[in-house]
This record gives sequence, C-alpha cells and structure tokens, in this order.
Amino acid sequence: MKYIDLHCDTISAICESGRAGRARLLRRNEGHVDIERLKQGGCLAQSFALFTNIRKEPDPYTYVSGLLHVFEEEMKRNADEIKPAMTVKDLRDQEKNGGMSAVLTIEEGAALKGNTDLLQEFYEKGVRMLTLTWNYENELGYPNRIDWASGRCAPETERGLKPKGVEFIERMEELGMAADVSHLGDAGFWDVVKTAKKPFAASHSNARAIAPHVRNLSDDMIRALSERGGVIGINFCPAFLSEAESRKKQGAKSRIMDIALHIRHIRNIGGIDCLALGSDFDGIPGELELDSPAAMPLLEEELRRQGFKEEEIEKIFWKNAMRFFGDVWR
Repeated sequence: MKYIDLHCDTISAICESGRAGRARLLRRNEGHVDIERLKQGGCLAQSFALFTNIRKEPDPYTYVSGLLHVFEEEMKRNADEIKPAMTVKDLRDQEKNGGMSAVLTIEEGAALKGNTDLLQEFYEKGVRMLTLTWNYENELGYPNRIDWASGRCAPETERGLKPKGVEFIERMEELGMAADVSHLGDAGFWDVVKTAKKPFAASHSNARAIAPHVRNLSDDMIRALSERGGVIGINFCPAFLSEAESRKKQGAKSRIMDIALHIRHIRNIGGIDCLALGSDFDGIPGELELDSPAAMPLLEEELRRQGFKEEEIEKIFWKNAMRFFGDVWR
C-alpha cells in the first residue's frame, strides 16, 4: 500500500555525515531512509525536515539554509525517482508519473528568527510545514519542560505561544503552510487551538494515555486536534511508544504491536480521520522492528491482523495526510 510519512530527519543526517567526513547520500545509505527503500515500501510522499538544535547551532537560519541546499542537491541527483511537492496537484501528478514526492518542512521555529519575511522566504523555497518549537524556548513559544541533567520531562502548562507565535500562525495560514505542534508545550498547544483557523498537525507524536511521555498528546488534545481537522503522525521512537522502553538506558526497542496500540487508541478517541504516519526516521534511537520505509508493509499486515478495515488503513497510510495537505496548502 502507498503511504505518506509526515516526518523524518534524513536531510540533517546526510548533512551531519558530511561534516563528519563520511558523506551519506539519499540514493542509498546505512540510515533509515534512502531512495531504494522508499520505493520498496510504496512511498507516495516523504516529508523531509530541516532540523536544527539551537544549542549547537548559534545561527539557526544559516544552518537551515545549508540544509535546504543539501535537500535541493539531493532532489537534483534523484530527480528520476523523487521530486519536491508544493501542491496537492504536484503529489498526484508525480504519483501518476510513477515517481515519489518530497515535502519540505522545518523543525525548529528559531530558524526564522521571529521574522515573517523569513517565513515567506522559506515558503517560496518550498517549505510547507513548520514545527513551531523543538526542545528549547524560541521566539515563538515554549516546549514542554526538560531537565537536561536528569532527563526528566514535565508538561509546560503555564507558558504557551508568544505574540510572535500567534503572528506566525496567522501568517502561515495566509501563505498555506501547516503548523506543527509536535514538541510544543501543553499551554502552547491550547494556544494554537485558540489561534488557528485551519487544521494543524502533530507530525510525529503519539498518545500520552498509552505512553506518558510529554512529547505525546493527551486524550483532550487528540479530540481537539481531530475536531479541527488535523492529523497526528504516529512516531516510531521507542520512548514515545512504551513507558517500559523509555526507562531503558540502552537497548530500547520499537515494536510494531505498540505502534498499532497507539493507532487503535487514537482512533477510539479522535476518530480514524486524524491518524497519519510520522516515523521520525533518522531522528530516533533504538532497535526498530519497522526499521525503514521498506518495512511499512509489516504495519499494514499488523493492522489487518487486528481487524482494521481496508478503508481505515488507507486513511492512516495516506488519505488523511493528503486531505490535510489539501485543506491547508493553497
């Protein structure tokens, strides 16, 4: 079955491998995502995040601009197999022509320096979704609280979107760029609910009721996002799938049955129409049963085994994401 994945960190992984002197290419590599395995898994569209850690990169705009250059070069090298998609028509046309699509996103709003002119600049270069925060406060708002010394996390229930964050949401909706609340604190999530007129996404998050990590969504959040027509991309990270796995210092394992458990819970709480895939490939540690795009059919098989209907699986794998893009993009 074809699928759309709302999030991976492959471009950052390619860039960092070059910095380390062992250049990785998108065509074929030792990471999670490459062209060959995207084709094997039936990829319709892969979202590629331009991710920056602002504690390591003092000039996130320049760093993300460099990532964009890497993305553009990889698209040129692999134009026979995959092309950037900026509209739903692009997605459909490239599928008809037997190719795959690449959707460009930014993970970390600090890359835009609180400047809506830079937001428009990246939109014009193809970015169609912005993860408002990563794990640190930025010009737009606050993530959930993380004690970096102990690793303990707690919901951020007091500090939400800053005025610039509200301004960005409004401008993104004018442009046709999706807002992504993965990593955003709880208070920020509810500020997005109050501010946004269009659907928004949690591109790589799971259900907090199943795995109580702050990176996951509470049932109330799932309902609110679903009521607004948004989508939740299921994340394959062990710590976001299982509380037991999150406690392991090493050897954490991501299991397909746990992925299916989150899918079932979110369907029961928010309905089938809010579900999508957001693997977080090349950005997550641990041993993954679903270890590359080529393994996507294993999840399809597990959902069938658990009684999900064909139409439900199609919605999870690609139809909901396609509808979401159509609702948000211009």
